[in-house]
Amino acid sequence: MNIIQEFETIAAISTPLGTGGVGVIRISGDKSFEIAKKILDIKNLTPGKICHGWVVDGNTKIDEVIILPFKNPNSYTGEDVIEIQCHGGVNVVKNILDLTLKNGARIAERGEFTKRAFLNKKLDLSQAEAVDDLIHAKTSNFAIQSARNLSGVLAKKIKEIKDGLFETASRIVAGIDFPEDVPEPEYSYLIERFNNTIKEIDSILDCAKSSDILRQGIKVAIVGRPNVGKSSLFNALLNIDRAIVTDIAGTTRDVIKESLDLGVAATLIDTAGIREEGNIDKVEEIGIEYSKQSVKEADFILFLYDAKEGLTKDDKEIFEIIKNKPHLVIANKIDLANDFMEELSNTIKISTTTKEGLKLLQETLKNNICNFTPEETEFITNKRQQHCLERSRESLERALHAAKAEELQDMIYIDVKSALLSLEEITGEVINDDILNNIFDHFCIGK
Repeated sequence: MNIIQEFETIAAISTPLGTGGVGVIRISGDKSFEIAKKILDIKNLTPGKICHGWVVDGNTKIDEVIILPFKNPNSYTGEDVIEIQCHGGVNVVKNILDLTLKNGARIAERGEFTKRAFLNKKLDLSQAEAVDDLIHAKTSNFAIQSARNLSGVLAKKIKEIKDGLFETASRIVAGIDFPEDVPEPEYSYLIERFNNTIKEIDSILDCAKSSDILRQGIKVAIVGRPNVGKSSLFNALLNIDRAIVTDIAGTTRDVIKESLDLGVAATLIDTAGIREEGNIDKVEEIGIEYSKQSVKEADFILFLYDAKEGLTKDDKEIFEIIKNKPHLVIANKIDLANDFMEELSNTIKISTTTKEGLKLLQETLKNNICNFTPEETEFITNKRQQHCLERSRESLERALHAAKAEELQDMIYIDVKSALLSLEEITGEVINDDILNNIFDHFCIGK
């Protein structure tokens, strides 16, 4: 995006396309009110006052709408903004958008409304990223955590760290520039301040693993030999008929994945039955290889075997592959097993046919999955923010080492300044166009 484009008036549909009660078209920029007056039968738009009227194209009425006019800087983007709430049909919202484009707006780029909010200082960069997290949150837990960042929880903590570090840097600079009037800070003071700041950064980084799990979710693979009921269990956990189920071994010939909310976003994976012998064709062979790869990549394993047959040699070989990963052992077809003997400890006994034991399995699975991350993570960060924190910490480690060695304080200041710059990248006070564009390119159009 060039500088001319940044000052153009933009428009986009801000609600998902499809049949629905309401659709929203958002216009932002200096010409917003001018464009609105051209396409509405209302000529007096008062900022902050909801209006009702019709979108018109000449003498043709397009739709009856509600209009929300905002005057800069009191809007989401910090610019003049018009939001048009219309009926939610696909063609209705498209027709209104086309009218705005015909009358002087251009189509917004991905994330451009939020980017303008950042550029106009309505949001800092960590809050802007929280908007994207909130929209794409796969679980209610992550949505709540993302809302905390949108409210400024991370930004406030980063500011506290920066303010303390800035005060330390200022004392170093004052001692260097005005040695006759201001003494250089004691090295013991610098050591204490650097140690404290490193601990504060560590308190955020300690939440990094939980942040990644909340954002990306975890992979749960159902593993076992052919015809033990993996696809039936897959369907039962999803409560839909997603995978084909037959009594023919080797029915599942590919890896099937579906999302599942277990408090943490989970990807449930139905794998092809693992077997080394028998009538295996080329397609099933490829499916088995995919299954083995899924086992390697999975965070959690549901190991399934046939309770009627008991643990076979093949079952034991598969268990040897997965036993060192977090897992649950599940004996399926318990309704057909007259004299079942538990051969592996803590085996959960189920029947995907009668639904016996399924509730216990779901509760146990959810408890195990939720152990991957605490219920509330104090700070949610993404990879970019974590990288900035790590670079800031490395700079402070160098400054701490130099302070302990009582090196020249002007050299120590270089590392302190570097640590500050890394923290300012998190909130966007220091940022380059490539990073900025990469962040907002991941947004949807209309946000």
